[in-house]
Amino acid sequence: MRRILVKGGKKLQGEVSVSGSKNAALPILAATILTHGKSTITRIPDLLDIRTMIRVLRSLGIRAEYAFPNTVHTWVNGGLKHIAPYELVTKMRASFFIIGPLLAKTGHARIPLPGGCAIGSRPVDIHLKGLQALGAKIFMEHGFVIGEAKKLTGSRIYLDFPSVGATETIMMAATLAHGETVIENAAREPEIVDLAAFLNKIGAKITGAGSEEIKIQGVSSLGCCEYDIIPDRIEAGTLLIAAAATRGDVLIKDVNSLHLEAAISKLREAGVMLGIRGTSIKVNVPNGIKPVDIKTLPYPGYPTDLQPQISALLSLSSGTSVITETVFENRFMHAHEMRRMGANIKLEGQSAIITGVNKLEGAPVKSRDLRAGAALIIAGLAAEGETLIEDIDQFIIRGYEGLDNKLRNLGAQIKELKNISEYGYDEDIS
Repeated sequence: MRRILVKGGKKLQGEVSVSGSKNAALPILAATILTHGKSTITRIPDLLDIRTMIRVLRSLGIRAEYAFPNTVHTWVNGGLKHIAPYELVTKMRASFFIIGPLLAKTGHARIPLPGGCAIGSRPVDIHLKGLQALGAKIFMEHGFVIGEAKKLTGSRIYLDFPSVGATETIMMAATLAHGETVIENAAREPEIVDLAAFLNKIGAKITGAGSEEIKIQGVSSLGCCEYDIIPDRIEAGTLLIAAAATRGDVLIKDVNSLHLEAAISKLREAGVMLGIRGTSIKVNVPNGIKPVDIKTLPYPGYPTDLQPQISALLSLSSGTSVITETVFENRFMHAHEMRRMGANIKLEGQSAIITGVNKLEGAPVKSRDLRAGAALIIAGLAAEGETLIEDIDQFIIRGYEGLDNKLRNLGAQIKELKNISEYGYDEDIS
């Protein structure tokens, strides 16, 4: 497991650009299964999950290549395989996205049950019910989900929960279905809108993406295109919070502020000054951090993927904040580690009561999931002394493209370690 050493107490200063959205790129790469010909997708972050998705596409018979800088080319010209490798799908939950386009394109799919971050129960039942509503036969066999459909047929589908993954899976499958599909209580995330824009560019007929009702008029075939991914709103929010936690002065570029309205509202309520001009946001904190109450909700509510990070910031506030998590039941795994750094966090069911302290202190901690790793780095940047963060693999290679380098360019003292001695740190490979 990889480790990061953070020396805190230094304000972040300078300019930084946000990478393309991983959570938009992954379903769009899966959607290239539906294409015919060569497609070029740009602003793709260079992350392990992206590389895994490319390997999944190759396993299906698609020619897929990652090209510098941040570009993926795909060629779909011949027949496709319908069986996805166990060793790839179980590494990354998002690879399950391929079931929808694969069923629509080939009429068959054999996909292992997915893996991913252990932040709570994220069943694929909603995805499968949606595919069944389109006429697919779905059954389980030896840990695989097997789908069959000679021809999918449009239907009106109500989602019990506005699941992003289920909305994307059904939307992709419905593009080649016969007739009209209506998804009610659909997820509204910007990544949904981005996927719909890509699908429409290759010839799909989708309206209403970004609202609670999405309509898809099925077509007989789809083409190919060049497409540019949206900026990563979670990376942007993480950078905003890191700058605020260190009382820094940072200009964050290549941001779509409309995708961050809930986070921006809560940061301003907490006393963070945010100046928005075009695709840039200027961050500074003139008078300290105020306590705020937050409830995570599906978009456009406050994102669960920024909950651990703002927990770190509110640990340094001037009062008591309450964060209620409504999306993932295990999303407070960072709280136990932050208490090692002096944070005053009390967990009560699905709420965290955070009473601000004057300072955090560096300590050895362990990252339990991707966003928890980001939160611990933010806490380490704001703390006195050195913070050693273990099991940081997900942060380094899965979730954020070069974020440790971006933080260093803003003045952060952060480096990856190769070995640890009993009484200190040595052999850094930064």
